[in-house]
Amino acid sequence: MVSNAFDHRKYTPAEPVPLTNRQWPSRTLTQAPYWASVDLRDGNQALLEPMSVEQKKRLWALLVKVGLKEIEVGFPAASQHDYDFVRWLIEEDQIPEGVNVQVLVQAREHLIEKTFAALEGVERAIVHVYNSTSKVQRERVFEQEREGIISIAEQGARWVQEYAARYPQTQWTFQYSPESFTSTELDFAVAICEAVMDVWQPTPQKPCILNLPATVEVGPVNHFADQIEYFITHLKNRDSAIISLHTHNDRGGAAAAAELGLLAGADRVEGTLLGNGERTGNMDIVTLAMNLYSQGIDPRLDLSNPDEIIEVCTECTGLQVHPRHPWIGELVYTAFSGSHQDAIRKCLHKQQDDEAWQVAYLPIDPKDLGRDYQAVIRVNSQSGKGGMAFLLERDFGISLPRWMTLELAPHVQQASERVSGELSSQIIRDILLDTFMRDAPLTLKGYRLDREGAERLTATLMRGDESIALEGQGNGAISAFMDAWQRHTGQSVSVVDYGEHALGEGSDAVAIAFVQLNVNGTRVSGMAEDGDTVSASLKAVLSAINRTEAANVVANASAPQASHA
Repeated sequence: MVSNAFDHRKYTPAEPVPLTNRQWPSRTLTQAPYWASVDLRDGNQALLEPMSVEQKKRLWALLVKVGLKEIEVGFPAASQHDYDFVRWLIEEDQIPEGVNVQVLVQAREHLIEKTFAALEGVERAIVHVYNSTSKVQRERVFEQEREGIISIAEQGARWVQEYAARYPQTQWTFQYSPESFTSTELDFAVAICEAVMDVWQPTPQKPCILNLPATVEVGPVNHFADQIEYFITHLKNRDSAIISLHTHNDRGGAAAAAELGLLAGADRVEGTLLGNGERTGNMDIVTLAMNLYSQGIDPRLDLSNPDEIIEVCTECTGLQVHPRHPWIGELVYTAFSGSHQDAIRKCLHKQQDDEAWQVAYLPIDPKDLGRDYQAVIRVNSQSGKGGMAFLLERDFGISLPRWMTLELAPHVQQASERVSGELSSQIIRDILLDTFMRDAPLTLKGYRLDREGAERLTATLMRGDESIALEGQGNGAISAFMDAWQRHTGQSVSVVDYGEHALGEGSDAVAIAFVQLNVNGTRVSGMAEDGDTVSASLKAVLSAINRTEAANVVANASAPQASHA
């Protein structure tokens, strides 16, 4: 039974948009929108402790560095910090060529007057005026009819126009937002924006900006796209307005809503670099830009150093970035799952520099974001064979044969379960060596290989202080050693599989050898490293034999002892 406190019946679904021939579902994005950052205003308002002027300066430098051309710097009429910051930008000549500052102001004359005073001397700027238009605000907050709300917008537009005329040296762009657009009847949203345009008289050569905010996200993302398409197709003088979007993330759809809104015909999006904003946040510029990038579209932003973006945003806002944050989180390109690791490892081996990116589980090349492949595959208790093999090859140049990988896997799994966390590549290498590289009780003291005709091997082994001389022949060093060992011990020993390769390059390269033997019907593996290839091979065989002897000792020690009456 559902409790009375959790009752879905108190809510009503979003009203369907009357579109009979919607076009946005069949469109494809081909270029990036105009980007507008609201980190320094909307993002700052959402902080428990708003940014200091010094923090704003640091974040401003980052926004400019990544390539944002329109940056909302604050609400200078309502905040002394914002006012001081705007004056610093202007007086210290901190606004680069081609960058527009944007300021927000309510449709109230004394606030508009102070806003223009704050901007005195700026070369170009966007003045963003707004008033609330939704039905609930009209009826329950302002207690006015539609005509009264339109009058507020028109008067605000006239004041903006009048005060701008007092500063003719500045290139002004006017922007209007019907706040809570998504909760406003669409015909009224169109009507109030047209009323503002009638005041400003924009042209295709000098357009205004109409910003349509999902002040609170109240419906599905496809519904938002419908709203945008309806607005655009019903707006007169569409070519004299830049249609801008300002989506919030209350339903988790801010980036998706903006993306679909662009398909519906919008030109511009406002957001913050990592989605900081009121309630669940603003549209995340990094996410949307990388969405476009992954589809082969130039985002016109430089996001190649996400670590710097994270560092600056974290320091300035005090908000941590989730390790699974889309595109740039610490663990986004990390695979712990065994099947994922195996697929990634195989794809990376086959990926060519001159072909389109085709790597399973990696939608883009991590190197594009300044990430190397060091963190792509990491091993924990959920990982598989491919992950540990990848790490050994990547960090130590050890390329395990398939059968050695299979035999190593249970040992790594047991270790990962004991630590209840991630295993480093060094730990995995230590497990490999501890398991398969045994130099006791038998060690190789020396050998001589005569290659005239059938290869004849003479080898000297040590068992403690005891010296053991062996002689045998075969078609190679290992087969000759097998022959010598069987002659000496009478054991049935044969090579099941063998592999070796060089570790490194040049004269200092070391050989690493892997061998799997069948000793009296039991398979056992061994490995060894040596500067000499033959020595590495013989030592690998001895490692396997030593492992067999160690296993026999353990088995005999655990066997029940006969009693003596």
